[in-house]
Amino acid sequence: MSKYKLLALDMDGTVLNRDHEISRENCEWIHRAIDSGIVVMFATGREVQSIEQYVKQLGLESPLVSVNGSEVWTSPGSLLVRHILTDEWVEELHRIARNTDCRYWAYTVNQVFTTRDWPDRIDRPSGDPWLKFGIHCDDLNLLPELRGRLEAMGHFEVTNSSPRNLEINPSGINKASGLREVCRLLDIRMEEVAACGDSLNDLEMIRSAGLGIAMGNAQEAVKQAADAVTGTNDEDGVAQAIRMILGE
Repeated sequence: MSKYKLLALDMDGTVLNRDHEISRENCEWIHRAIDSGIVVMFATGREVQSIEQYVKQLGLESPLVSVNGSEVWTSPGSLLVRHILTDEWVEELHRIARNTDCRYWAYTVNQVFTTRDWPDRIDRPSGDPWLKFGIHCDDLNLLPELRGRLEAMGHFEVTNSSPRNLEINPSGINKASGLREVCRLLDIRMEEVAACGDSLNDLEMIRSAGLGIAMGNAQEAVKQAADAVTGTNDEDGVAQAIRMILGE
């Protein structure tokens, strides 16, 4: 029996291949992990609406960490906790992004807004809270300066889901903070968690987990922080990682 009781999987660049699909091999080994008694869950930067098809495909009823930790779910459809960006912060982020040559987007609880369809009112008349703000920039030289500026403000957690973007959540909110909520819920220690990911928004959970696994396609900082490196997302790296966890 594995000493790990919970396996947290990032989605894009990890369990999903380049076609945004879960391969047959990954499906098989995810179910083997579940059959062995391990709770398998997603910990993703995605909003919960875009996770549903994959949760249904795998038949998961486990907790979820979505939007980089801004939402934690006890099970699909059952919210445990939500952390929001204030309207003032989003207005500030929007102003900064608009003054660059970058594209931007943001998630509220129920919608995604982009550069092309940004709402007229930041305060959202429907009262729909903001969860995450993102900036995509093809000028890689601009991103470090922009990241430093955002971090200096003191109320943002700044990560990425690719080398060409920045993802902004409330300070202290990330996938690791979400996993700690799940561990309290399930009465599991972080030392009993294995986590697998590829980008900077996975970094804290890979550092905090008992076993942090970087994908073969992971950003270098993630590989450096990980306890192990598996195959790429197009090589069924998650299946390889589960085989290692199960000792098979």
